[in-house]
Amino acid sequence: MRLRARMCTRAVVALAAGGLLLTGCGAGGYEKSQSKGSSGTRYVAPDGGGRTAGQGEGESDGAKRSAPPADYLSTFALDVDTASYGFARRTIGSGRLPDPKTVRPEEFVNSFRQDYRSPEGNGFSVTADGARTSADGWSLMRVGLTTAAPAPDSVRKPAALTFVVDISGSMAEPGRLDLVRTSMELMTDRLRDDDSIALVTFSDKARTRIPMTRLGGQRTRVREAISALRPDSSTNVEAGVTRGYDEAVKGLRAEATNRVVVLSDGLANSGDTSADGILERVAKARKDNGITLFGVGVGSDYGDQLMETLADRGDGHTTYVSDPEQARKVFCDDLPAQIDLRARDAKAQVAFDPRTVEKFRLIGYENRRVADQDFRNDAVDGGEVGPGHSVTALYAVRTRPGAAGHVATATVRWLDPTTRAPHEESAAVEVAALTARPWTEADARFQVTAVAAYFASALRERGGDWEPVPGALPLDALAERASGVADMTRDTDVRGLADTVRQAARLMG
Repeated sequence: MRLRARMCTRAVVALAAGGLLLTGCGAGGYEKSQSKGSSGTRYVAPDGGGRTAGQGEGESDGAKRSAPPADYLSTFALDVDTASYGFARRTIGSGRLPDPKTVRPEEFVNSFRQDYRSPEGNGFSVTADGARTSADGWSLMRVGLTTAAPAPDSVRKPAALTFVVDISGSMAEPGRLDLVRTSMELMTDRLRDDDSIALVTFSDKARTRIPMTRLGGQRTRVREAISALRPDSSTNVEAGVTRGYDEAVKGLRAEATNRVVVLSDGLANSGDTSADGILERVAKARKDNGITLFGVGVGSDYGDQLMETLADRGDGHTTYVSDPEQARKVFCDDLPAQIDLRARDAKAQVAFDPRTVEKFRLIGYENRRVADQDFRNDAVDGGEVGPGHSVTALYAVRTRPGAAGHVATATVRWLDPTTRAPHEESAAVEVAALTARPWTEADARFQVTAVAAYFASALRERGGDWEPVPGALPLDALAERASGVADMTRDTDVRGLADTVRQAARLMG
């Protein structure tokens, strides 16, 4: 059973450089406001407007609760990466289990379509629901954030895309450079005449094959350059990314969406082989020119950490492709449709009610955490989110015995991509929304989320530094649940998840 949480849209005006907004606020931006004669205190809405942020149905305006202590706040930058799941699926399909360090549960969860309500306008909708697990007192609480579907291709802004393609020797393996060539040729046909492309390749050195060029009248030239790509020698990612950003800055189009697309297996073995030597250049281009990064990983051996770090610093995201079907979806459907941005520096903050919540834990997002006091500090980097994107945060929540009423208020804050004006959207969740039985009463898409989270948890536990998600099932039982929800949703991606869970169960014995 899904609770469609009550919504409140607020455009936040930056009065006095934000000073008025934060006056009297604690670390998470919630004012402590005591009501004389009441049994407690209440949450004041993050915009300071006096709205009761966690008020449950039937709860009077006079009933107030104390603001949550700092450790009852959870703040993180939004993340739409999915590469961790894609690489894990490829690895398991080849008969091996992935390194636990490469398993990021939020990327498993965010690899699957959700059915959250689309927002009105260009902002976010916020949905909160959950289910009770078999672990004593523990529930799973899902916070879903989604942006509106992309505009028709004819009305979106033009794109200026700089492709940085790894042609090192490791890319000779089938399913690497050959897949990249096919994908880019398909995408070249998909883009519009007023879109622009630059092409940079790198092995031991970087080379500009095509400077920023509008596609109109030049498609044959672009396709010939792509078709001519062949594997070379060592992998100098630093040289490739540096040259790519140089070309992106030189070819910057003020009226377009400017993006660098890195296609690589991430296995750097020459030049500066750590991300640190590249990050400053990536961050400067993002800050000075608004150039974001999209990373596409390939190959059975994959430098996951390097690619993820580059995308994080470049305010972009990563995905992973292992076959032509996935490549076609990424390059022909996803990338062209998501050229525009809906939100810059997007962050989420969930404030839990200590009267009803004993403990809580955000599943994943370890490298996307933000200090609670920086939620409304727009100088602190958040995530970039395109049109039609859904972001899911899953929490394990232990409620107090006999608890009823308000559990948490979830707020997302973002900057308009053009004006950089800040906006926020909030929703509340009540204890009643967390009582459904997860496998028989919960929404089908919630069940997909639970399967993905439990699967990631099982793979991550093998590293010895991960606490299992409450209510976890053995993998063979989880595979049966996954098959059931695949039947319900008739979703081929969920069917693939069920097959992968079953394969992993056999590998883990």
